[in-house]
Amino acid sequence: MSSVRAIAEELGVSVATVSRALNNHPGVSDEMRRRVLQTADKSGYKPSVGRKPTNVIGLAYPNEPVKADLGAFEAALLAGILQGVSERRFDLTFLNVHRDKHADETYEQFFNRKGVRGVIVRALDDNGLAEAIANDGFPMVLVADRSDDPRVNYIDSDSRDTSRAAVDHLIGLGHRRIGLAIHRVSDSDHRDREAGYREAMQRAGLPVEESFIVRAEASPEGGAMMLLRLLDQPNPPTAIYFTNPLSTVGALHRCLQLGIRVPKDLSIIGFDDSDIRLRTYPQFTAVCQDARSLGLEAARWLTRTLKGEASGTFREVRPTTLAVQESTAFPPVAAIRVEDNTRIVQVI
Repeated sequence: MSSVRAIAEELGVSVATVSRALNNHPGVSDEMRRRVLQTADKSGYKPSVGRKPTNVIGLAYPNEPVKADLGAFEAALLAGILQGVSERRFDLTFLNVHRDKHADETYEQFFNRKGVRGVIVRALDDNGLAEAIANDGFPMVLVADRSDDPRVNYIDSDSRDTSRAAVDHLIGLGHRRIGLAIHRVSDSDHRDREAGYREAMQRAGLPVEESFIVRAEASPEGGAMMLLRLLDQPNPPTAIYFTNPLSTVGALHRCLQLGIRVPKDLSIIGFDDSDIRLRTYPQFTAVCQDARSLGLEAARWLTRTLKGEASGTFREVRPTTLAVQESTAFPPVAAIRVEDNTRIVQVI
């Protein structure tokens, strides 16, 4: 394996220059950094961190790792990851890929510079991040999403069948006009939920009205906004499936503010990553996934692999469940319509 001194000798520059280039120091020109990184990559150089290999796992996000609209899912996921890495005495660090990775670096060079041995990837709406890391051959696993690339290891939940069952539940109660309030980011999870909704409607012989499918941020404000957009229509839905926990909470809160009685006036099904459905009024019927177990199993597989206790490809999709609570009932005699975002009228 090459060394910093060998790279410096090959390029005819100082060891300090090579070291600064490898550590993304701002005092090095883009051209010199590019030459150093290319030479390091060609020679198989890997930095040493201390006198023994690091036991640090990176939790890699495209941008900022903490956002308000990520809600309880990220906290539950992180709790599982922390448990998983601790079982084999690994540590965890957060990585902001877009902020810290230099354009001339390969992902392997970037992660080596950061001193991590493997990464758990939260791709969110960054298409191609997991595939690019896998292409570099760096130990990785994608969590809470899937990829068609056979090189990408992943663990995810399948909410399509349960979303279909949730809409079937509403249809079984007698609802025929059912809205879908979905996150604006079309990742694999939300595509599953929309597909389940469409399948249930089509199998029941009910039309899928595109105006009944609305999109916004997965936040309480987004949930309230989607509720009003659906109930402002001339012939509004009598039931709505919200595909995100925070959106569901925001919609329920807005119903309380407006005096809309759930489920007497409007049935609501939401989504839950932990137990938030039990902490609202009313407690809401939900499609449920275990975010903590996703993080736990991702971390377990990656650390076992790095310890030489596992090998091969890891691709697992876990089922979700439907928990029926208090927010769904038979459709009302007259649907509720909201005018000017404040005034409730009945639609006969």
